[in-house]
Amino acid sequence: MLEEVERWLSRRSWSAAQRPIDTILAAKQRTGTTVSVVLPALDEEATVGDIVAAIRRELMTASVPLVDELVVVDSGSTDRTAEVAERAGARVVHRDAILPRVPALPGKGEVLWRSLLVTSGDIVCFIDADLKDFDAGFVSGIVGPLLTDPDIDFVKAMYDRPFGAAAGQGGRVTELVARPLLNLHWPQLAGVVQPLGGEYAARRSLLERLPFPVGYGVEMALLVDALHTVGLDALAQVDVGVRKHRHQDGQALGRMAAAIYRTAQLRLSRAPLVRPELTQFERGEHGFVPRTYAVDTEERPPMRDIEEYQVHRAA
Repeated sequence: MLEEVERWLSRRSWSAAQRPIDTILAAKQRTGTTVSVVLPALDEEATVGDIVAAIRRELMTASVPLVDELVVVDSGSTDRTAEVAERAGARVVHRDAILPRVPALPGKGEVLWRSLLVTSGDIVCFIDADLKDFDAGFVSGIVGPLLTDPDIDFVKAMYDRPFGAAAGQGGRVTELVARPLLNLHWPQLAGVVQPLGGEYAARRSLLERLPFPVGYGVEMALLVDALHTVGLDALAQVDVGVRKHRHQDGQALGRMAAAIYRTAQLRLSRAPLVRPELTQFERGEHGFVPRTYAVDTEERPPMRDIEEYQVHRAA
């Protein structure tokens, strides 16, 4: 590990307990900084309500006014996600209603990119909507450094990721794909514990300058591009405990891995993939059947370049 990374780990890695909520609230009041929390959601009726309710109950009260707005962006759910989220107290916006002149593409990154147009906070905090046993400390933990330290622009959550009964065995794509890529090509990011985690917060002034891959590659892209834009010392990570969520099957992980590899490849060479497709196999009645999927290749431009966003921010 680079000496620079060792220094970064000692200076920019904390536990959530190191910043009590009173300290965070005092910094928020002193700076006048506003905070938006965004939950990208697709068919998450089983978990989204509990997450929204916990944030409202613990971080949006008269005594703890940490979060100023809580938005669930529904990316086309076929279940009761929108209804459950709204009933729990979130403002729900459908992906297709945001920037309608640009036809929406499927993918998490698309939703995160569009969310910048329907939120107003100086700090934007992203939380996945499939978390189980959610603790509002996920939000306060990663927002805290941004409120208390003006030199920090981007904060990732770090946590244990159990896989079933096995502790620390989650994050398979992280260990098999993302971590090797980062260590080999962006060694300054070798100290990031959960590079693909969906819980992170950043200053809007940074996010609006970054391109967003529309799919699974968004977390990898934002991390790498943030490094190049503001430097390692402006990045940080906070230990928030344990993250439990719905796990993807092996083939879905394969598609995720391909998108992440493509995201890295594009940033390394800025050249197109020769064949942006991934073929996987499923056993059928008469043997193995090939299934070919497109690898996410679209990226949205920095939001500050979008005319509607400029109007929205000027209003």
